[in-house]
Amino acid sequence: MNEFWTDILNFAKETTNRVGTQLLPDFRRVQAFQKADGSLVTKADHWADDTLREAIASRFPSHGILSEEGEHQFPDTEWCWIIDPLDGTTNFTRGIPIWGISLGLLYHGTPVFGYVHFPPIAQSFHGFWGGESGLSEVPTAAFMNEFLIHSSPDELSSNHFFNLCSRSTSLLQQPFPCKMRMLGVASYNFITVATGAVLGGIEATPKIWDIAGAWVIVLAAGGVWVPLESEAIFPLKVGDDYSKRSFPTLVASRDELVNVFKSHIQSSQFNPILDCYSNCQDG
Repeated sequence: MNEFWTDILNFAKETTNRVGTQLLPDFRRVQAFQKADGSLVTKADHWADDTLREAIASRFPSHGILSEEGEHQFPDTEWCWIIDPLDGTTNFTRGIPIWGISLGLLYHGTPVFGYVHFPPIAQSFHGFWGGESGLSEVPTAAFMNEFLIHSSPDELSSNHFFNLCSRSTSLLQQPFPCKMRMLGVASYNFITVATGAVLGGIEATPKIWDIAGAWVIVLAAGGVWVPLESEAIFPLKVGDDYSKRSFPTLVASRDELVNVFKSHIQSSQFNPILDCYSNCQDG
């Protein structure tokens, strides 16, 4: 791995560890307030957001920043960091130890590096993915606590897991072919597919800061990311405001399971893109 990527990785690791250590004393002790979109926010979210943005601006002054609690308009910069300073605020305030700090680094609007740190459970994930970014020599790999991870090659069974969010429960037709789990953190829902712990997952209303870091890790680990709308998620567009946009998403451990899972999605609004995916695979 060249010096540039080593520097990026070390920065992400050091910064999220520092922020996570400071957040732990506030875990289940801070009061939450409801935002206009119905989600919760705390003073810890704002502190973490400020700290992360200051660290990025100091280390990479030419890089843009888009964050959940700060600037929502995608900047006209070659590189841009997308921040979720506290993914899983409800878990954080209620005492459930699955919450994390997510960083995604984008090149011309497409993620190429992701780092997500979950302090209470001592799990950190990162990945590199060149994909369609146009960058050469990007080291494609995904890791958990420095160990390589890969999505599961297993056949579907009733003893395997599928993750979902609370807003996705009404979209899935029963009986479902495997056990469901609801973890309360979008990035962790996605990343467990990368680790091989689950075979798939669906999020009905994730925002771009829920996605950017995890997107890289899932793809680098061999997983499949299927946006459930007519447009691809990336590249992001300069000047667009991403504060209110959701990106319904299906993630699977491998291509063959996409059609299996999509056959259990009832919502007609998602069917066109899933049918297109199916036809492209068959063709």
